[in-house]
Amino acid sequence: MVQPLIGRHRQKVVQSVDEALADLFDGASIMVGGFGLCGNPEALIAGVVRRGVKDLTLISNNAGNLGKGLNAWIEAGIVRRFIGTYIGTNEALHRAMAEGRVEVEIIPQGTFVERMRAAGAGIPAFYTPTGVGTVVAEGKEVRVFDGQEYLLERALSADFALIRARKADRFGNLRFYRTARNFSPIMCMAARTTIVECDELVELGAIDPDDVHLPGIFVHRIVEVREHEDPFEYRTTRPRPLSP
Repeated sequence: MVQPLIGRHRQKVVQSVDEALADLFDGASIMVGGFGLCGNPEALIAGVVRRGVKDLTLISNNAGNLGKGLNAWIEAGIVRRFIGTYIGTNEALHRAMAEGRVEVEIIPQGTFVERMRAAGAGIPAFYTPTGVGTVVAEGKEVRVFDGQEYLLERALSADFALIRARKADRFGNLRFYRTARNFSPIMCMAARTTIVECDELVELGAIDPDDVHLPGIFVHRIVEVREHEDPFEYRTTRPRPLSP
């Protein structure tokens, strides 16, 4: 019984980014891990542009910046709707919004995460006090619990999640690199199909069970990508203090 089971695990591993994205389709909703330019699945992001799909709903904390990361999707004109928590200085997205090319929904970051977590847990909706009395509350049900108002927020799922992990085994057990973990595990649970690019692909058992950040049951496809640019947005430094 063991050998056939291992064989099925190996079917999750594909040989190229293009193979990993072969079933992507126009109009798909896609969650993408990363915070700013940290932890972006760079090869998968580029592969989506090559794939030529369009009218995408992008669900991510932000949509890239300075021409990097998910900014490539905005500049390629393949995003119809963006759902996230931050626009910042992304000039391409600001232009697309102003010109009516991209619909934007900004969500408080905690609510954003909880909506995805709810989807992964099979919870259709929940109440939260975040956003009461602001534009976030427009069009939403408000109820009072113990004298406090709460908004009804719906779970947020997607067709695909594109994720980068530091290490993956052939079943899809994942380990992330420090803060690059960010929203990725929750997105894997909330999406119907999870595609992972990993820095290093290892054999079953090579990741200690205590070091698994996400079990492979939530991962459907894995591609090893060893080379990354790993850009950052703004270098901040301070003068080195003089020795006494």
